Parts: sequence; C-alpha cells; structure tokens
Amino acid sequence: MITASLRLPESLIKEADKRVQELQIPRAEYIRRAIVALNTQVRAEQRRQRMMEVSRRVRGESMHVNAEFDAIEDAPDA
Repeated sequence: MITASLRLPESLIKEADKRVQELQIPRAEYIRRAIVALNTQVRAEQRRQRMMEVSRRVRGESMHVNAEFDAIEDAPDA
C-alpha cells in the first residue's frame, strides 16, 4: 500500500472529521471511500459520454438504412 500526504483546507478536514465521528471509521478509511466514490462517478460519466458518442455515430447510419428500407417499401415491384 502507498502512503499519500495531502494538503487540504482546514474547513474540509473539519467537515470530514465530523463525518468520520458519525460513521465511526478512521479518517483514512473515509478518504479512501471518497476517492473510490469519485473514481466510480468519473468512470460512469466517461462511460455515459462514450455511449452518447457511439449512439450519435450509429444514429446517422441508422437513418441511412431506414431511408434505404423506405425506398424499397415504396418501390412498385417490392
């Protein structure tokens, strides 16, 4: 395990210490959980952004395919 040293505003530490007391966990555990939560949130947002981008790319192709189907359906000998 790696040790990290942080410089944080006093107000942030005071608030964290209140939560630590409420949860009855060590400060280091509280900070670990906060990092895990933010990492999870960032990964979810990145996944959402990738899905939106792929959806935009697929949408254009889908519209093209739909237009081809419409043309076939409207063809007199179809």
